[in-house]
Amino acid sequence: MLIVKKFGGSSVADKERIFHVAKRCIEEYQNGNDVVVVLSAMGKTTDHLIEMAKNINPNPSKRELDMLLATGEQTSVALMSMAMSALGVPSVSLNAFQVVMHTSSSYGNARFKRIDTERIQHELESRKIVIITGFQGVNKYDDITTLGRGGSDTTAVALAAALHADACEIYTDVEGVYTADPRIVPQAKKLKEITYDEMLELATLGAKVLHNRSVEMAKKYGVQLVVRSSLNNAEGTVVKEETDVESMLISGVAVDKNAARIAIIGVEDTPGIAFKIFDLLAKHNINVDVILQSIGRDGSKDISFTVARDDLKEAVAILEENKNRITAKEIKFDDTVAKVSIVGAGVQSNPGVAAQMFEALYNVGINIRMIVTSEIRITVLINEEDVEKAMRAVHDKFMEE
Repeated sequence: MLIVKKFGGSSVADKERIFHVAKRCIEEYQNGNDVVVVLSAMGKTTDHLIEMAKNINPNPSKRELDMLLATGEQTSVALMSMAMSALGVPSVSLNAFQVVMHTSSSYGNARFKRIDTERIQHELESRKIVIITGFQGVNKYDDITTLGRGGSDTTAVALAAALHADACEIYTDVEGVYTADPRIVPQAKKLKEITYDEMLELATLGAKVLHNRSVEMAKKYGVQLVVRSSLNNAEGTVVKEETDVESMLISGVAVDKNAARIAIIGVEDTPGIAFKIFDLLAKHNINVDVILQSIGRDGSKDISFTVARDDLKEAVAILEENKNRITAKEIKFDDTVAKVSIVGAGVQSNPGVAAQMFEALYNVGINIRMIVTSEIRITVLINEEDVEKAMRAVHDKFMEE
């Protein structure tokens, strides 16, 4: 069997944990399996590198930032290979350029195009454990690119798909996927399994267990994922196309604090205005989520929506620059909001799910600012200060049900 194992930054944060991971991978190897290991940067290394960069230049180019950040994973894989060598097992560390892992040229948020597997296959045939840098790739200019925070998950899934691996295991500091963040909701339950669609929604809406693009890719290529703890041998959560157990009403509650609300006041109530606004933002790669349009009055209307807080400054600047084109009287924004979402097949198949969520928020005195729904999720925008209270109230409501 060929097993791809991915370990996050906390799993390789120091010498003790590096040797713990090394022993875990060696155990798999000694069972006769081929092992490919994907690593993130150690602990808070990426944060420290970003801080260093901004001390030099408050607005560094994305290309140079990628060049810098890629060193974090190179450190991890080299040290891991040294640890395995110290334990008497042959291994080799490879960066994205040595594999080669081809990506688009979007620095800071690149996407995989293809992976050359010849080098990896050669090393596996030599009975070595292959240790590969997560989070990074190489574009057509032979520049280093990065995949965005959490991108090592996507690296692992991409490798599993390219190598036709028998299993792809994502190791983290929790024992699997929970119905809510157990650090905020102590009574959160670990799920035995969850569908790709539910996991993708949770990941996109703020659950930090998996990178959303990794789930998207796993679904596309049929890579079955297992999310497990790096600290013990507990059974994890399987992410797959369909679950064998009867679904709960909801699978989870997610929170996203990286949200900001933009309100465009007094635009003309004519066809094409919404297109102009959202086309402008799309051309600058700014994603929009919750959208609310008011009823037209006196020939004008208001349009509100959310963007990632990281994109707020750029989005407002673009809209202000094009204020006349989009016929806006005023542009307002609020970066003290957050999104709370429920996700699960029960959202579509059970009437009254939205009412139950709203009741839970009402019971603890939380005001809803905006709402958006899909077949398997309901998201509300609330004040950021109410997030943890909201998460616990909504979770308790549905888990009791």
